[in-house]
Amino acid sequence: MDKVLSAVAPAAWSSPAVDRADIGATRTSQVAPSSAGQSLDFTSVLAKAALSAIDTLKGGEATAISGVQGKASVQQVAEQVMAAEQTLQTAVVVRDKVVAAYLELSRMQI
Repeated sequence: MDKVLSAVAPAAWSSPAVDRADIGATRTSQVAPSSAGQSLDFTSVLAKAALSAIDTLKGGEATAISGVQGKASVQQVAEQVMAAEQTLQTAVVVRDKVVAAYLELSRMQI
């Protein structure tokens, strides 16, 4: 699972909800380095996955626009749009799993 992102409208890329600076700050401020230097915390992994997903979706949109302008081939557009679609589907599945886990936790008796 390389990519995580909830379904958002393209106009929301610049909104505070998906702010690359915030995600980057979270990633760098909460990394707990181990003696091997290879371990990352859960927040860092999610931040990296979110950034990767955002880049994939933006790349798909940019390639689609280039295709409309005649600057990209049909094959390139199809590949990028399919990658963006797969990323979005992965994000929706992850979101559904997180919501299901939250609901399960909320049903537990304390």
